[in-house]
Amino acid sequence: MKVIAKPIQMIAWFTEEGTPKPIRFRICNEDDTYSVIKIDRIICSNLEKLAGNPMLIFKCQSIIKGVERVYELKYELNSCKWILFKM
Repeated sequence: MKVIAKPIQMIAWFTEEGTPKPIRFRICNEDDTYSVIKIDRIICSNLEKLAGNPMLIFKCQSIIKGVERVYELKYELNSCKWILFKM
């Protein structure tokens, strides 16, 4: 997987404990158009600290342009921002 580290717009639902579950996200392409990607499956999720900043890491799978792809999403707990980290 290649590191992308690009901010994205996310639609997610939250459990009663406050844990987010991503549903789909929108990313800006290089030609200033947007692509919407539906998350078909969350393979695993875990909590990690990056430079003292707690983040939830989601390893997900989707069909993107007819090809099944695995990628990583990061959710910063302090700033509530989503990042497409690896694809």
